[in-house]
Amino acid sequence: MAHNTLVSTAELAAHLDDAGWVIFDCRHDLAKPDSGAQDYAKAHIPGARFLHLDRDLSAPTSGRNGRHPLPDPQSFMRTLGTAGVDAGKQVVAYDDKTGVYAARLWWMLRWLGHDNAAVLDGGYAKWAKEGRALTSAIPQAAPAHFAGRPRAMSVDADDVLRSLGAPGRILVDARSAERYRGENETLDPVGGRIPGSINRFFRENLDPSGCFKPVADLRRAYTALLGKLPPDAVVHSCGSGVSACHNLLAMEIAGLSGSRLYPGSWSEWCSDASRPTEKG
Repeated sequence: MAHNTLVSTAELAAHLDDAGWVIFDCRHDLAKPDSGAQDYAKAHIPGARFLHLDRDLSAPTSGRNGRHPLPDPQSFMRTLGTAGVDAGKQVVAYDDKTGVYAARLWWMLRWLGHDNAAVLDGGYAKWAKEGRALTSAIPQAAPAHFAGRPRAMSVDADDVLRSLGAPGRILVDARSAERYRGENETLDPVGGRIPGSINRFFRENLDPSGCFKPVADLRRAYTALLGKLPPDAVVHSCGSGVSACHNLLAMEIAGLSGSRLYPGSWSEWCSDASRPTEKG
């Protein structure tokens, strides 16, 4: 059975020795970029390969393309192939920060046409709390050939600018309400939001245990957000195109497929003073 949204800790544990599954550790801390790799070296789920948000899941920044621009597709496909991913592999990603970094990898795999990708529900924290296997051994992956092609699952700043105020488009901002209002901005040089965007803090997708809420609850919430519009009317943004993927995943779990990502998000948008902004 293929998993294309979530996989449980029990299901992953049953497949630790399955050569058809590839596990990625995506732990990261925006304030301490090297901490994920350090934590991985100390302990990780057996067989997991490590991917770094800045070095593997993003392209170099220019000051105008956001904090986490998408990498070159061919380069990222080589990264996946080196890690042993091919078209037949089931990929599972995890982190220890509510799933936002794992969701970024999940979205990127789908972007390149690999649908058999899932996020570990509850992540590293749930796995460790349950006393499941951990190791410091670095796996030696057998290289594979990953062949994909980018799908039309994203929009750029010009597309967002053209659609401002247009009916039939919903721009959903995944940041906290405080950052959405432009208050106490600590990650980007300018506080605020893209005009007309509505706030859906990604943490609202989770229950108190850190797992995703039931399908019915997510579907109810996002259906209310959509109103009478279809899922493909939604464009997701955040600070840098990472936590927005959490909302994309939540909509997919809810059976509401077709929404898109603005990868540059606020960090790209605010780099050009000619673009309109809102606060409050």
